[in-house]
Formats: sequence, C-alpha cells, structure tokens
Amino acid sequence: MTHADIAPPEPPFEAVTRRQHGRRLLMLALPLIGSNLAQMAMNVTDTVMLGWYDVTALAAATLATSLYFLIFIVGSGFAWAVMPVVATAAEAGDAVMVRRVTRMGIWVGMIYAAVFVPPLMWTEEIFLALGQEPRVAAAGEAYLRIAAWAMVPGLVAMVMRSFLSALEHTGVLLWSTLGMAVCNTLLNYALIFGNWGAPELGIQGAAIASLSMAILQAALLMVYALRRLPEYDLFRRIWRPDLDVLGRVLRLGAPIGLTSLAEGGLFVATGVMIGWIGAVPLAAHGIALQVTSVAFMVQVGLSQAATVRAGRALGRRDETALRLIGQSGVLLSVVSSVLVGLMFISMPEPFVSAFVDPDDPARDVVVATGITLLSLAALFQVVDALQVMALGLLRGVQDTGVPMVLAAISYWVIGLPVGYVLGFPLGLGAAGVWLGLVVGLGLAAVMLLWRFWSRSVRIAAA
Repeated sequence: MTHADIAPPEPPFEAVTRRQHGRRLLMLALPLIGSNLAQMAMNVTDTVMLGWYDVTALAAATLATSLYFLIFIVGSGFAWAVMPVVATAAEAGDAVMVRRVTRMGIWVGMIYAAVFVPPLMWTEEIFLALGQEPRVAAAGEAYLRIAAWAMVPGLVAMVMRSFLSALEHTGVLLWSTLGMAVCNTLLNYALIFGNWGAPELGIQGAAIASLSMAILQAALLMVYALRRLPEYDLFRRIWRPDLDVLGRVLRLGAPIGLTSLAEGGLFVATGVMIGWIGAVPLAAHGIALQVTSVAFMVQVGLSQAATVRAGRALGRRDETALRLIGQSGVLLSVVSSVLVGLMFISMPEPFVSAFVDPDDPARDVVVATGITLLSLAALFQVVDALQVMALGLLRGVQDTGVPMVLAAISYWVIGLPVGYVLGFPLGLGAAGVWLGLVVGLGLAAVMLLWRFWSRSVRIAAA
C-alpha cells in the first residue's frame, strides 16, 4: 500500500513556511478545542442538574467523579500514546503499524479497566474513611456501581479519538461530542427528575446517562472509522495479542498518564491547602479554577494538534519541519494565552460574580478574592499554555519518560512547597498558593521546552 493510499498528500515540508505550519496547526486544533469544550459542557450539565435535584446527590457525585477521573486520567495516557505513533506511521506509509498500535491501545485500555472497575464497585467504606457523611458515601457508591462501567467504552473512545486525530479526521470528534452533549442533557433531565414518563432515579439516573454517552461515543467513532477509513481494517483479528506493540503502548502511555495524574494531583493538593485558610478563599479558588479550565481547553486542543503534526514530521524524518511546527505551536500558545490573560486582568468581575448568588452574605469577599486569583491566572495562563504545548510536542516525537520526571519535579518538588511557603509562613494566603502554581508550571515550561529544543527536535541525530 502506498503513502497516497493511506493519507492525504501534502507538499514537501521544506516548501511549507512557518505561517503555513501555524495555519495547519490551528485548523487541526479548532475542532479538537471545540470537542474538549463540549466535553466540559457535559460535565457542567451533570453538576448543575444534580445541584437542582438534591445537595446530597451533588456532593456524592462530586466525590465519586473525582475518584473516577483520578483513575481514568491515568488509563487515558495509554490512549493518548496511540496518537503520535499513528501519526508517525501514517506519514511513513505504514498502515500495518497504524492498525497494530490502535488495536493494542484498545487492549491496554480493556486490561486497565478490568483491573480498576471492580474496586470502584465498593467505595462506600473508602468515602467513610475519608470523613464523608454516611448518606454521601452511600450515594457515591451507588453512582459508581453504574458509572464505573463507563471506563470500558470511555477508554475505547479515547483510543479512537487518538486514532482519528492522528489521521486529522477531527470534524467527527467535534460533531459527535456536541451531539452527545445535547443527548446527555436530555437523558439527565429525564432520568434524574423522572420527566417524560421516565423513572425518577436521581444520582443513579446521572450515572446511567454518563454510561450511555460513553457507549454511544465509542460506537459512533468505531463505525466512522470502519466506514470512512476501511483501508486500515482496524478490527481484523483484534483478539490476537501483539506483544511488541503492546509493550510500546505501555512504555509511551504510562508516563503520559502519570504526568496527567501529577498535574491533576497538584491542583487537588492546592485546593486542600486553600481549604485550610477558610471556606471563602476555597470558594474563590473553585470559581477561578472553573474559569481557567475553560480557557485551558484551548491549550489542550493546540497541544493535541501539535502532537499530531510533530508525529507526522517524525514520520517524514524532517527536522526542519519539526522545528517550524514547534515554533508555530509555541507562538500560538503564547498569543492565545496572553489574550485570555488580558481579558482576566481587564474584566475579571463578570467571570467571578456569575458563580456567586447575589444574596449570599459572603458574596463581596468571594468576588474580591476571586478577582485577585484571576489576576494571577493571567500569569498562570501563559506558563500553563507553554508547558502543555511542550508536552504535546514531546509526545509527538514519542519522548514521554524524562518529561514525566521533569514535570513531577516542577509540580511537586518546587511548585507545591513554594505555594505553601508563600501562602502560610509568608502570609499571602490563597494568592501565595496560586503563585506557587505559577512557579511550578513556569519551571515545567522552561525545562520541557529545553528538553524539546535541545534534544527531542533533533530527528537527524536520533
């Protein structure tokens, strides 16, 4: 099979300017950004509807989904490992490797789910040990006994997202996620509250909706791959193990998952520390994180696009192109994050006040604290954008082990202790803890970019 059979032809990379690389990167990123935002909208919908239904249900779902996503994010690292390998193999004209790595990505996801889904069936005792109220702990277990099964189709869908992104079929990801966001809202409305003749299931209704959407997304993406990309014949002899490629997915994916865990854990630990200060700073911290998380979806989409484009450059063994892609990616990250940062500095109050009840007696204090944190988030946006772009470029050239170590050192050895010292001994409070985030993420950006430009970009040397 020739290269023309498996990938759309492109002009030689040497003939492509930096501006053209930037345009291609942006065009690839926009559907990914949209699908990420649609996925976030689904999570927000679950939270809002459960909050309307019952405070205990909301608390239990928040607790349960926090545990679920902590486990899921590690497993998703194996799915993300499929993306750079497929991009490189497709560019090199190796359709067989595309099929092999995608199949083994599904295998690893299923093995991971088989290990971690059963323990999620019995979590009430864990929640009680963490000091949660008995009603909340019981409801959290009831939610997970249904929603935990979403890990199986969820990881399959993640592998298919990586496969399709690597082949630059990103439109289907956007439209399928938008459709699921609508379906999720309707199903939640029916099953949580018992509307339209459905049974009133409360928190279990939300779990059923989440499981249904995971199954639907996995099915849609697999059908699309079979119909639109039949040349890869993805599921032929899928039951046969491929130990060499399975090991490759494990070696690439484990560091990706652990890096995501380290970053997610950093924000959890930061929230715990701010909780020591008081409920008002913690509320402001939560609001600021919600706002910055939306902006972060832009950077995640750009990073994913950079992974694909870097993987394709690696497939062509074109170091010049990889350098131009790296420059374009960094420039797009800086420009977009600076624009968001300027918005946070110039008009922070509408973002914060939208999350606070006008009649809440603590409203003024929460808004004032939130405005301070959003001002710091202007710095946070730039360094966070740079470090996630660096991770995307490094994943594109299949460099994940050392970046995991560099990121963990930056987050936990430097960032978190600095935040503690600034927040407590030096008395800066929540602002000091956030400054620690800026320092940790900034150091990660510097070290990861240094890793890419000093070593990983050198395809010829490799």
